[in-house]
Amino acid sequence: MNIRELSNMRDVEAGLRTLTVVRQDHTLGAARDLEFGLELLAMAKTGRIGPTLRLYRPAPTVAFGQRDTRLPGFDAAARACRDHGFEPLVRKAGGRAAAYHEGTLVVDHIMPDADAIAGSRSRFSFFGELLAKALRNVGVHAAVGEIPGEYCPGEYSVHGAGTADPAHRIKLIGTAQRVVSGGWLFSSVIVVENSAPIRAVLTDSYAALGLDWDPATAGAANDLVPGLTVGAVEDAVLAEYAGHASLRHADFSSVYGREA
Repeated sequence: MNIRELSNMRDVEAGLRTLTVVRQDHTLGAARDLEFGLELLAMAKTGRIGPTLRLYRPAPTVAFGQRDTRLPGFDAAARACRDHGFEPLVRKAGGRAAAYHEGTLVVDHIMPDADAIAGSRSRFSFFGELLAKALRNVGVHAAVGEIPGEYCPGEYSVHGAGTADPAHRIKLIGTAQRVVSGGWLFSSVIVVENSAPIRAVLTDSYAALGLDWDPATAGAANDLVPGLTVGAVEDAVLAEYAGHASLRHADFSSVYGREA
């Protein structure tokens, strides 16, 4: 890491002074869940809300990247998702298809920022390590970095390794970022429970798209730490955030239903 990147990471941490935490207790529906993150970003950039952390457990969804839609097998991939009970959607961020469901925790971090583009790369590194540390605090051998053959590959994915076979690593967290004039949204999907449906839907949708990947890289945190729950991981994430910011909890109704 060079001096500029280190400085940017310090700037990210310095910006985490106070965060309003809102727990979304029920899914709004696959499409609405995805859209609402962007609405929160629109509120933040116009000063209607301050720094906000939204946490929720989503409906079964496969979020495709823009490049996926241009592949000849996209329609077949979307049908495969529906056959597995997952809603196919297209997200504005880049990357390839990623799957999530009620056994995952989505963390949307929304921040007003007059110079949102500065430090955008450093956020991936900073929040990747923050989330990896949260997983380590609940017993997962977690680290930041892409693993060969992973779905929706990313340099700052968070993976975990088993104690019996440390060489076998599975992807546990994917991150994405949306930067606009006046603010940014950093979204993380943590797979905690019930990995089998995610592996199955990704296997069929990636086959339809004609994309190579290794299904053995798809898993959940409780594949590595039996009995681990979404609730326990959520508590660990908030505890880790509390080391960087003052957390203020608010009802979801304080942000939902407002005009963006």
